[in-house]
Amino acid sequence: MKIAIIGAGNLGLSIAKGIIKSDLYKSLYITKRNINTIKELKTSDKIHLTSDNQEAIINSDVIILAIQPYQLEEILIQNKNLFTNEKTIISVVLGYTTENIEKIIGFQHPIIRAMPNTAIAVGQSMTCICSNKSGVERMKLALNIFNSLGHTLEIAEKHMSAATVICGSGIAFWMRMIRATTEGAVEMGLEADEALDMAIHSCLGAAKLLKATKNNPEQEIDKVTTPGGCTITGLNEMEHHGLSSSIIKGLVTSFHKVNHITDK
Repeated sequence: MKIAIIGAGNLGLSIAKGIIKSDLYKSLYITKRNINTIKELKTSDKIHLTSDNQEAIINSDVIILAIQPYQLEEILIQNKNLFTNEKTIISVVLGYTTENIEKIIGFQHPIIRAMPNTAIAVGQSMTCICSNKSGVERMKLALNIFNSLGHTLEIAEKHMSAATVICGSGIAFWMRMIRATTEGAVEMGLEADEALDMAIHSCLGAAKLLKATKNNPEQEIDKVTTPGGCTITGLNEMEHHGLSSSIIKGLVTSFHKVNHITDK
């Protein structure tokens, strides 16, 4: 598979690292204006670092657009004639629908829209994907790519804004909760590195437990809460200060922001 990643910002760089680790590619082109900042990615002859987007597109079958939203239209217009129907376009650009892209390059092109997160760098992304009508037959290809980089879920495009919040922004939200847990542990007397290790593995354990049992989170909470115990006392105190409502409000606020960007 010949892959090009157009734009090596934070997400593009994470995708590149994940693809390199997965060894999915026959060749991998990574573009950035200043390639000196990503020279550590040049670990084999199959990897090409370039500031020339045209070179990357011409020499690749799968084009992953990982640029900023304000850059997308210009790059699509500049390279419109290079996007042949044989190439699969995968956009991870915030706020741009497949229809937005079709209006610039044509509805006949296979276009996949994906929302991974930065955990893709370590093969642990939660990626949601959808496609335009011309891209339906290329969904298997996209699923193969992103399933090798974590877990993938095919969803309706109308739900991509919500997926952006839960998957893309979700990494930051979970990091903040892990940080808060770590800070609380330090206040209780633990060393910072010990506290962080405990928080990380407790978080991983909770997620793996839900995945393995397929239980509702409340079912697993009930197993560790006893009448008058320390767990229920702590949970109730958190809820008194609005833990659940704050999380929900934060998610919904991010959702509205994503839709505002999309509507522009």
